[in-house]
Amino acid sequence: MNSESYYVPLGLEALSAPEVDSDQKITVERFDSTDLTISVWAETMQHGAPPSALLVRALERCAPRDDVRLTRVVVEILGPIPIAELEVRSWVQRPGRRVELVVAELWTVGDRPRAVARGSAWRMETVDTSDAVHVVDPPLEPRSTGRDGKFGKAWNSGYLTTLDWRWIAEMGCEGPGKLWAKPRPALVLGETLTPLERLFSIADIANGVGSKLDPADWTFLNTDLTVHIFRVPEGEWVGVSSETSIGPDGVGMCAGVLYDETGAVGRIAQTVQVRARP
Repeated sequence: MNSESYYVPLGLEALSAPEVDSDQKITVERFDSTDLTISVWAETMQHGAPPSALLVRALERCAPRDDVRLTRVVVEILGPIPIAELEVRSWVQRPGRRVELVVAELWTVGDRPRAVARGSAWRMETVDTSDAVHVVDPPLEPRSTGRDGKFGKAWNSGYLTTLDWRWIAEMGCEGPGKLWAKPRPALVLGETLTPLERLFSIADIANGVGSKLDPADWTFLNTDLTVHIFRVPEGEWVGVSSETSIGPDGVGMCAGVLYDETGAVGRIAQTVQVRARP
């Protein structure tokens, strides 16, 4: 098992000069997935967090500009993401000076390639608004008040074993679940995580953090995540406070707040498919 990264670039040129389709203006990179991406639901599929972060990496690097940043990211999980070689394709869907839409897709590689995840992001021009700063959500309790621990008794494999944890309010508690988490591996071998790559390497766990269901009796897979980022996070630790609401027909919604150690940086929402185990 590779213990250094979630993904390995296929060829050194992928790190500095990814292939570009000049006709469609699509940037293409290839990666091999490591066992550190394995999901809690099946050993043959990836957890949603590493692919989300890989898509964000592509969105940040797509036709890069110093005067813009990602402000809202939507990740759609289109099917099981295999532990295998993958291709990332990215392009500018809607160019603009102040606001533009960028898109990235994750594809399988082989005889019958298919898209397994898609990320889209609004990218906005940045200006100085330091005199107008206002934060609605109060800071999360500090890491020093939390405890070390694993993510549930039933989950001890793959991706979840790659994180350091500090639980503030544990999964299944009354009210929102709360924790601090930090990924130990790199996203891509040989690279340092950007602040948003780090945020998205954690964000997808919100569904589990906020669940009130025992995973031994229920499955609750999210099909998507939408993250609004009003401030770029700082530091190595990501805070999550989240809770899942469940309807009467097998559909749930997780909603939460994401933090760095200074305070809130954005909010997350996920659609959840809830099923009782046989």
